[in-house]
Amino acid sequence: MQNSRSQVSAHYLVLRNSRILRLVKDDDIAWHAGAVTKPNWSLYDGTNPNYYTIGVEHEGMPAVGLTEVQYQSTLWLYGELLAKYPAIEPDINHIIGHYRIDSVNRPNCPGTKFPWVRLFADLKGENEVDNLVVYDDGDVGAALLLSFKLKCPMIHKAFADEVHAKNKHWIGILGTNGNGNYYYAGSDRIETAKLGL
Repeated sequence: MQNSRSQVSAHYLVLRNSRILRLVKDDDIAWHAGAVTKPNWSLYDGTNPNYYTIGVEHEGMPAVGLTEVQYQSTLWLYGELLAKYPAIEPDINHIIGHYRIDSVNRPNCPGTKFPWVRLFADLKGENEVDNLVVYDDGDVGAALLLSFKLKCPMIHKAFADEVHAKNKHWIGILGTNGNGNYYYAGSDRIETAKLGL
C-alpha cells in the first residue's frame, strides 16, 4: 500500500485487531478511489476522486464483515476526521464505498456486511431509525427493492440486533420476532421480492 509501483494506496488502513495505520498524510493524494465507472455518487464532480477524498481501507474480506474492535476503531477514526474536516458530514453522500465510484467493477465494495446503518447512527449520536430492512445472504436483491420502496436503510441479519428501529422489515426469514417486525418470505427469491413490492 505504500509502494508507488503498485499504484495502490490509501490514507488509512484499519486492521481486524483494531490497529489503525496511517499510510499517507491527509494532505497528500492517495491512489485509493480506483477507476471511475458509472458513478452513482452525488458529489462526484467529474475529476479524479483521489484529489478530494480521504481513503480508508479495512483489512478483511467483503463476505466476512468487520470485527467488533475493528468497527470501534473505524468509528473513532471517522469521528476524528469529522472533527478535523467540518465539511465532511456523517451521511451517505460524504462517507461512501467504492461501489459509489465504480458501480460496474466494484458493485459490492466494501461488501454487504459493512455496517453502514450502525456507523451513520453512531456518528450522528442516534440510536434508532424509523424503518430498517433486514436481509439474509441470498436475498440482497429483494432487500434492495424494499429499501428503495420504503426509502430506508438495509442491514445484514448478523447486525440487526445492533440497530434499533421502530419497524424492522425482514426479507427471506420465516417466523415472528415480536412487535414492530414485518416478514417477507416467499417460496423463492422472486416471490420474496414480489412480497416486498
